[in-house]
Amino acid sequence: MVAELLDIRNHLGLYPPFDGLSDEQLDEVASQVDVVYYRAGSEILQLNQEIHDLYYVRSGAVEIFRRTGQLYNRLSEGDIFGHAGLLSNRRVRFPARAIEDTLIYLIPESMFDQLCSEDDNFADFVEVEGTRLKATVEQQQKDNDLMITRVRKLVARAPALIKPTETVHQAAKLMQEESVSALLVVSSDVAESSDPPPQLLGILTDRDLCTRVLAAEKSQETPVSEIMTEKPLSIQFDESVYEAMLIMLRNNVHHLPVTYRRQPIGLLSLADIIRYETNSSLFLVSNIFNQPNAKGLAKLSREVRQTFVRTVKEGADFRMVGNALSTIGRSFTRRLLELAEEELGPPPVPYCFIALGSMARNEQTIITDQDNALVLDDQFNPELHDGYFQELARRVSDGLAECGYSYCKGEIMATNPRWRQPLHVWKKTFGDWIATPNPEKLLHSSIFFDLDSVYGQEEYAETLQDLIAEQAAQSPRFLAAMARNALNRTPPLGLFRTFVLEEDGRHKDTINLKRRGTAPLTDLIRVHALACASRAQNSFDRLEDINQTKLLPEGVSERLGHALEFIAMVRINHQVHDIEADREPGNSVRPGNVSASDRHHLKDAFQVLSNAQKFLGFRYPMPAFKVRTH
Repeated sequence: MVAELLDIRNHLGLYPPFDGLSDEQLDEVASQVDVVYYRAGSEILQLNQEIHDLYYVRSGAVEIFRRTGQLYNRLSEGDIFGHAGLLSNRRVRFPARAIEDTLIYLIPESMFDQLCSEDDNFADFVEVEGTRLKATVEQQQKDNDLMITRVRKLVARAPALIKPTETVHQAAKLMQEESVSALLVVSSDVAESSDPPPQLLGILTDRDLCTRVLAAEKSQETPVSEIMTEKPLSIQFDESVYEAMLIMLRNNVHHLPVTYRRQPIGLLSLADIIRYETNSSLFLVSNIFNQPNAKGLAKLSREVRQTFVRTVKEGADFRMVGNALSTIGRSFTRRLLELAEEELGPPPVPYCFIALGSMARNEQTIITDQDNALVLDDQFNPELHDGYFQELARRVSDGLAECGYSYCKGEIMATNPRWRQPLHVWKKTFGDWIATPNPEKLLHSSIFFDLDSVYGQEEYAETLQDLIAEQAAQSPRFLAAMARNALNRTPPLGLFRTFVLEEDGRHKDTINLKRRGTAPLTDLIRVHALACASRAQNSFDRLEDINQTKLLPEGVSERLGHALEFIAMVRINHQVHDIEADREPGNSVRPGNVSASDRHHLKDAFQVLSNAQKFLGFRYPMPAFKVRTH
């Protein structure tokens, strides 16, 4: 192949959708390319003119317009345009103009049609608007078996069932006969062909027999109903193995009933999932709850990075990584609270220890600090009770710091008396934030609008979530103030879709993917979620709720999800590279260290964020404040 064609071929192979073509296909495309040069300011395509080529930007920059004349997009090296016209009636749908001297590769329509018919990935890329991110993210998810494997695949046998009226002696005998470590307690025996069908009432494990019968010196004739765990967590048979794993990790349970239309059809054990999936987060969480003291927990913290690296390299996506690390963080917190209660004694009044920010959203990465608070029962008396909770909070905070979760620089921790309050004070605080907002007041408190229970009275956290959902959606001024804060951090895109890099400091010539990417994305998703009264905390769950309300134009929620997923995974993968190179992981990357394909995906993701921020400011305008005159 001559040098000119080799250069064309190699350049095409760097960028989607050509990067997925075979060598033979790339050779054929390169052999048919025409090269055209456009001076800055010249028209490339006019509306409704005939079009017979796909346009590929070799160098330079191009502006794309809607038929109304409104700017639609700016393209640079490796981008394509003209495909919308080729796919419709061979007429230009989006006019194009060179904004600097530009070199274009023209790929003839016959070659374009051939690629669309021969290569599904190429066809998917050009046929669906915004598909570059969509195709990449969906392929990453397809590559992870846990996301697509259904629980039913792991159910090897029917569960052992028992009625609540049977005795614990009969239960123990049944466990021995069936060689199982747990029984499902049901309303009637399946063999009876009862109508209605048997319903799941509870679960009884061998550990229950040990702790609730033998240790408690109960009679062997005790009914199963007295010692079973009522209303156990369960999972539908068509849910993913990944979801089953999360339920077990989050709730520290070792047995999970599998149901079909509320009827028990199987029982998953932790060992079943471990045999299927070797993800060490399962072992790590189990070890956390077996540690006798805070020193033991601190030693386990070294395994968190190993778990993070293994999880990412096994193909996990951002949602899976965030859930796994958040579950590990919650487990450290819960165990520290259990150990503190063992030493300090039972709490004087009920409480709920809540997580804030990324842990509450189940979106933690390997770089995180502590963000938490205490919601106390309304019987709380500071003079009588605060000494206990101050010490409880100190032990947890110090323990988390030893486990690698640094102290919050803004002191948003339960050790701060301001964030250690009874429920009625929290309700008033949130009510004030929502009723009388201003951007400055909310700047450092927006993190409180991501909250979830970690330990204790979960209903306290749910009460606050309900209050936020009910009141926030009814306060335009509050939403506008939150929106204004969400616009403080903008994506690092320059005028011609070039990256805007940090200009000084040790992160010079880098992009902070958290501050300029994932953080502003989660900020704006939170605003829309509050506006539609969503009670979800996770950003992807919030997007699902937002999509149901039609608050955003069609397709925007999906594009926001793809943008968040892609930026987060670039950030996470670079943290893995740092750890493997014995460097301290960070949030900043140098564009030169990102592949050409990923740089293009990043530009697309940042463009999605930029467009979404423009809509946010339009959707939630800040009301004018009245000015008094004298």
